[in-house]
Amino acid sequence: MRIVCDAYIPFLLEAVRKEWPQVEIIPLKPEEINTSSIRNADILVVRTRTKVDEELLSGSSVRLVCTATIGFDHIDTAYCEAHSIRWMACPGCNAQAVCDYIEEAIDESKSSNLPIFKSSNPPTIGVVGVGHVGSLVAQMAERRGMKVLLNDPPKGIGVSLDEIAQKCDIITFHVPLDASTYHLCDESFLSKCKPNALIINAARGGVVDEQALLRSGHPFILDTWENEPDIHPEVVKKALRASMHIAGYSVEGKRNATRMCLNEIAEMFGLPQIKIIGSQDHVTTTPQNKSNEPWLAAITQSLKAHPEQFETLRKNYPLR
Repeated sequence: MRIVCDAYIPFLLEAVRKEWPQVEIIPLKPEEINTSSIRNADILVVRTRTKVDEELLSGSSVRLVCTATIGFDHIDTAYCEAHSIRWMACPGCNAQAVCDYIEEAIDESKSSNLPIFKSSNPPTIGVVGVGHVGSLVAQMAERRGMKVLLNDPPKGIGVSLDEIAQKCDIITFHVPLDASTYHLCDESFLSKCKPNALIINAARGGVVDEQALLRSGHPFILDTWENEPDIHPEVVKKALRASMHIAGYSVEGKRNATRMCLNEIAEMFGLPQIKIIGSQDHVTTTPQNKSNEPWLAAITQSLKAHPEQFETLRKNYPLR
């Protein structure tokens, strides 16, 4: 049995080689994962950087596609299902890390002289998407004394998107990217928002219409971007805080994702479950920050200085 995997997925290679010596595993850089390199693979394990579709899979022997991520908009699930290729994602694997990122983003915003933090009343936060991440963000905000409004029509939860726009000082998005959520935060939505409402997107690029966001004049914080890794320099320049799709980059989040992928492989192919997924001895767990700036501010400074290095900065970001 052969696994082809993204070489940047922590703990995967060592776990397979230690616990399943009978399994061949081939780690490749995302740009090396192509029709030729996966042709004889039984299993493909990827991240968001690999587009898994007919062009990639056609003619291959792949029977299982695992993505070590919450989102799966990079996988053509319809093609997989039509061709009896099993696929899986890792919902909730890094939910706490993303929640921690949102909390840090809000804390750092308080030093940016935004009008929403000048009132004696706690801000009202709107959480759009109340899945694994959104639920944790709502709980965090409530603990901190914020008024929380929720919006998740598919789950029958909360208020309308219009009410979120009209009543919230902070609006944070935690929805998957699909036809119903593409440019969910658009010109129309932003025109209904309170003046100076802070917009945060750590979900998927494309959920927010970035050009509309620029025109709106609203302060914003982005971790996910349209057209990654070729992000728009002007959007980066105007962001209050900016990072390179690393909100969910924590040691525990990565370990959870690897564990979920390995469990799926074990179940499908009759392999023993791997209970211990690596150590963190070889993982740097504190973002490198040689200044006294808060960590998200330091990341922002690096990305604003070199937006063209988005992918390099992302690859070299140490797990929290």
